[in-house]
Amino acid sequence: MKKQIAILGSTGSIGTQALQVIEEHADLYEVYCLTANNKVALLAEQAHRFHPAAVVVANEQRYDELKALMQDLPDVKVYAGARALDEIVEAQPIDMVLTAMVGFAGLSPTIHAIKAHKTICLANKETLVVAGELICKLALENRAAILPVDSEHSAIFQSLVGEDQNPIDKILLTASGGPFRTKTMEEIAHVTKADALRHPTWDMGAKITIDSASMMNKGFEVIEAKWLFGVEASQIQVLVHPQSIVHSAVQFQDGSVKAQLGVPDMRLPIQYAFSFPKRLPLSGEKLDLFKAHSLEFFEPDLKKFRCLAMAYEALARGGNMACIVNAANEVVNRAFLEDRCRFLQMGDIISETMAKATFIETPTLDDYMQTDAEARRIANELL
Repeated sequence: MKKQIAILGSTGSIGTQALQVIEEHADLYEVYCLTANNKVALLAEQAHRFHPAAVVVANEQRYDELKALMQDLPDVKVYAGARALDEIVEAQPIDMVLTAMVGFAGLSPTIHAIKAHKTICLANKETLVVAGELICKLALENRAAILPVDSEHSAIFQSLVGEDQNPIDKILLTASGGPFRTKTMEEIAHVTKADALRHPTWDMGAKITIDSASMMNKGFEVIEAKWLFGVEASQIQVLVHPQSIVHSAVQFQDGSVKAQLGVPDMRLPIQYAFSFPKRLPLSGEKLDLFKAHSLEFFEPDLKKFRCLAMAYEALARGGNMACIVNAANEVVNRAFLEDRCRFLQMGDIISETMAKATFIETPTLDDYMQTDAEARRIANELL
């Protein structure tokens, strides 16, 4: 029986690469559902290629356009809206849900998939950043496995296979350093959107590329690692590794370090999540250490990349603080991409939003929803 996979965010960078993996192993995997927010033309094109049972466009205003593009596929059901996203992941045939949606919007459908006992292939880091404690509790209650898809968390996961009885001493979370690693604060103050979108090693969507440039992405990965692997913030060390060959590592109590290395290709962690515990053949370039020449590691500059420092602060404060940081970051990230905000101003607004938003020590799901709305309002006002 082929595994039936639902892809939330099939038109994004992770989603399109996941479809490449499925296409390469069509004897093992089948697409049950594809979803997108706005890219209806690409969504329809994917549906024609993979013939899923259903497609969903989150933006209800694009429904008629999508329906028209799908009229020659009468067997594929077409839905629209946030509620449709929540409902489709509960469909009985689905075995795995790849959560590749960007931002806070991925939280609700992920919760619905967990409650429906689906295996979660987690590429939406904001889900654990915003509500890590709640998500982990729900996953345990519903016996829903969460398999990390982020290259760093997949590397940690792979390094921990077979180490169940050995406590983690330290997680070594690698970061490329982004395009501004060697720039001074004065130089960073004048960078443009085009500068920030030129990532030196990874090909990603715009939002995550900007987060990588500010190192907020790495801050979110620190928070995500805390919940995925049950460690404290003090046990997570960020290492700037410009070559992006060591995708992350784990240090154990005897001093041994296990790492996962490879070329920067997101298909590898996607495929590993789909096939775990098996490893399948994967086309494309393989790592050649003779060509790597050197592996460098540097300590991150928390003054220059204050977003990483703020993520650690949010983790230390707990409660809904990470939710506040995420909401403010989504607002300023979009503003920077739309030329309404300077690069360093993003950190200023996130910091002010952290100070002004209502702190809740033990938030419920409703609290997270209200926090997200409040923090977005404050950040927009500060813009």
